[in-house]
Amino acid sequence: MFSHSAVASLNNLEMMVYNYVIKNRDKVMYMTIRELADAAGVSTTTILRFCRKLSCEGYSEFRVRFKLYLEQNEPQQANFGASEIISFFKSVNNEEFDALLDDAVDIILSSERIIFVGAGTSGSLAKYGARFFSNIGKFSNHIDDPYFPVTNDMAKNALAIVLSVSGETEEILRFASQFSLHHCKVLSITSHEHSRLAKLADFNLSWHVPQTRIAGVYDITTQIPVIYILESLGRKLAKKLTE
Repeated sequence: MFSHSAVASLNNLEMMVYNYVIKNRDKVMYMTIRELADAAGVSTTTILRFCRKLSCEGYSEFRVRFKLYLEQNEPQQANFGASEIISFFKSVNNEEFDALLDDAVDIILSSERIIFVGAGTSGSLAKYGARFFSNIGKFSNHIDDPYFPVTNDMAKNALAIVLSVSGETEEILRFASQFSLHHCKVLSITSHEHSRLAKLADFNLSWHVPQTRIAGVYDITTQIPVIYILESLGRKLAKKLTE
């Protein structure tokens, strides 16, 4: 029901509905369209657009299909942490997402070296990605300081893989822009393809998991999808390097 292509088609308001549905799946099937709209902070028109993008003619059909989806795919009640991860893996377990990974690997293969970029938690994953790719045999390094200077020599024949949950962090956007100005290709890995970083990048991989913050500031969004994407890219890369 929540395929990668369907979720990727949602705009920012519709993503608010999706995030609420994923976090409150045990309540949604019993809510009226007005109750869901009020809870998600959107209009009923947005709810209807959301339903149509999931191939439902209206809200009534959505509730029926959503209930069946839960019964067929989640026979045992999972806690929130498991639920969001399960939803992610179901959305990417298809040929469409696999083809996106293949396209990304082709870009990686055409680059002489890889520069992983991120800040905060994404900076730690950038370091992990660089080590993982280096183990495979692809020259890679990482930058976790968004004020690190970008030079022509650094960017020449390189690919910057930029990690960001929101895709809206100003320092990371500035960094990605500098790589682009130096004619370095940018591949972004973000939580949503409608973010500014995704639009700035030459290629984007998105993972569509609801963001979670403590006190509205501290980001504790799961990073399991990012690790899965990095390792999937690495394994595909390793296979092509040995062909």
